[in-house]
Amino acid sequence: MRLRRNPKAIPFLMENPLVVKDPEQWRGKWQTLFPNPQPLFVELGTGKGQFLAKAASLHPDKNWIGVERVEEVLLKAVQKGEATECTNIRYLWIDVKKLPEIFAPGEVSRFFLHFSDPWPKKRHTKRRLTYRVFLNMYKDILAPDGDLILKTDSEGLYTFSLEEFTEMGWEIVEQTTDLHHSPYNEHNITTEYEDKFVSQGMPIYYVRVKPPRPSSNPSLTFHSNQV
Repeated sequence: MRLRRNPKAIPFLMENPLVVKDPEQWRGKWQTLFPNPQPLFVELGTGKGQFLAKAASLHPDKNWIGVERVEEVLLKAVQKGEATECTNIRYLWIDVKKLPEIFAPGEVSRFFLHFSDPWPKKRHTKRRLTYRVFLNMYKDILAPDGDLILKTDSEGLYTFSLEEFTEMGWEIVEQTTDLHHSPYNEHNITTEYEDKFVSQGMPIYYVRVKPPRPSSNPSLTFHSNQV
């Protein structure tokens, strides 16, 4: 569904202190932006922000960043973040493709991919956020003990992602085709989409993976024109 344009979104994001301006300047220095130096967890496609607001509140021992490119959606996420009054939460109004310009190697402890666009058509494979070029990008930014969590309602994206993880040498640490009826649901924090899908009886696919250390795959340099 196409979102209705909100003329207030851009001015709000430009002025809000939780939205980091010129994030490139913080590359390699993100810990100095937060009151406490703590593991940095990044949600790619933070949507309306329910997960991030809850996570920052429940886990004050971590610093949280939400990445979102759609201003109308990000506005709602930032408003939720403001309501928590947490000091360990920030937002980036950027495209995921810019991550290497914003985070230094080893700077992020965990990435979250929550209900990313599955891009079901075969010609759009390279746009999926678990396509191998993106995986190599995440691998370079993750800390040595870092990992990535994927949740999706799309069986197709889940299957594709498992294949890409395996092909690129990522270790599958946890996986299930029905998160809410699995042991991994104990500490799960839901998103807006997730609540909707679960209420309709739909299964949630889940996997936690770690990148290869050291890399045993040919290096793939990330360029924005590849996706």
